[in-house]
Amino acid sequence: MKTITHWIDGGLVPAETDATSPVYDPAVGEVIAQVQLGSVGDARVAVASAVRAFKSWSEFSVGKRSSILFRFRELLAAEQNELAAIVSREHGKVLSDALGEIARGLEVVEFAAGIPQLLKGEYSDQASTGIDVYSFRQPVGVVAGITPFNFPVMVPLWMSPVAIAAGNTFVLKPSERDPSASLFLADLWRRAGLPDGVFNVVQGDKTVVDALLTHDDVAAVSFVGSTPIARHIHATATAHGKRVQALGGAKNHAVVLADADIEDAASHLTAAAFGAAGERCMAVSVAIVVDSVADELVSVLARKAREVIVAPGNVPGADMGPVITPAAKDRIEALITSAEVAGATLVVDGRGFTVAGAEGGFFVGPTVIDRVTPEHEVYREEVFGPVIDIVRVSNLDEAIRVINENPYGNGTAIFTSSGEAARRFQRAVTVGMVGVNVPIPVPVAYHSFGGWKDSLFGESHMYGPDGVRFYTRAKVVTQRWPRPRSTDARPSFHFAGDSTH
Repeated sequence: MKTITHWIDGGLVPAETDATSPVYDPAVGEVIAQVQLGSVGDARVAVASAVRAFKSWSEFSVGKRSSILFRFRELLAAEQNELAAIVSREHGKVLSDALGEIARGLEVVEFAAGIPQLLKGEYSDQASTGIDVYSFRQPVGVVAGITPFNFPVMVPLWMSPVAIAAGNTFVLKPSERDPSASLFLADLWRRAGLPDGVFNVVQGDKTVVDALLTHDDVAAVSFVGSTPIARHIHATATAHGKRVQALGGAKNHAVVLADADIEDAASHLTAAAFGAAGERCMAVSVAIVVDSVADELVSVLARKAREVIVAPGNVPGADMGPVITPAAKDRIEALITSAEVAGATLVVDGRGFTVAGAEGGFFVGPTVIDRVTPEHEVYREEVFGPVIDIVRVSNLDEAIRVINENPYGNGTAIFTSSGEAARRFQRAVTVGMVGVNVPIPVPVAYHSFGGWKDSLFGESHMYGPDGVRFYTRAKVVTQRWPRPRSTDARPSFHFAGDSTH
């Protein structure tokens, strides 16, 4: 059986222990590989490689760094079909969705390739007589990226291209559930001309994570995952003097007003709720609908949910594949059952779903649950599966109140033809990313991605301008070049400035 190892100092490296974890093909329910679980020692070896590489990489010109980013982008685009197949096999998402994930990662690579422009500083000539002041940004050092299973390509590409372009070196700890994509990316970086040690991969679990969080030579940590782990990452890493951006969980709501195009809204909600089997931090898991159109929306949504083509990811025309593990399937189905027990209405029930020819796969069918309230467990929990809750409200103000009382604040959307309602909504909701007739408002690469409340720990959002600032630190220089043996200026004895002002 295939064994998946680390990538350190420019090549594959076996772990120092024999501990492994199974990697499934979730469409058939079979173990297809074993990933080695790294140790504290493995993490230290990777960080040491990154420390050595930083000394020279941080001195590369921004033009040279940019040229490597451009080559990496071309290789990634050329190899995207092979990479998508790897993602689909280990994650279960359909090939079209895997390609979409890679496309969003490519956007960030293209943004990072513009690093000469992004790192331009500021200059103030003659700030005082004979004195100039200027600022620039320098890399922070070794950066650790800890990424989730649901986007094994996109999320590492939210982090590593910006960090590397800015002159840092990078240690990636991918999810042990679908680890092969990380090694594919590492080889692309090598082929693009990235020096050994600038990009490293350490496979593993919490042991490796905590080793990176507490390592003295790790300067910054980027994380995407669940809220409890994001809270742990932030608390532990900041206690050890590191800068941290930790993106947590979500409960994304979409509001449907009476003046919305119901058919269009239902189509978008279907894709946003069930795409990637709902295993997205930006999936719409709650539709808040005003009473006057609730019955109509539920009817259309139910019809569209039943039309979703559920199949293994490599089946042409499939809309949705399996969830990642049998444990995930059991958890999702238990939450659906809890809603039924609590009195909600199961309009479309995805429990016990099977696919002909793939009966062992970890499939949960599209599920629509009506008359859910914020007290129900299926509403309180981040389901991370193909489930959408319908919460009925009387007006927009009540919808905003429901959203703002939720502890998460990642993404939200509104479907309406009223500009006034949309503007009121986008200003009033306590959520980091807002869509207007756009169900999944993931920003383009030259803006930044991040939520509010329990969806983000730390001040920095990811990629875009925030990413550049996070992976660099500012330096300001005040300089004066006096004439030789000059006697025309006396130094100042007070803080306000010199006597030549």
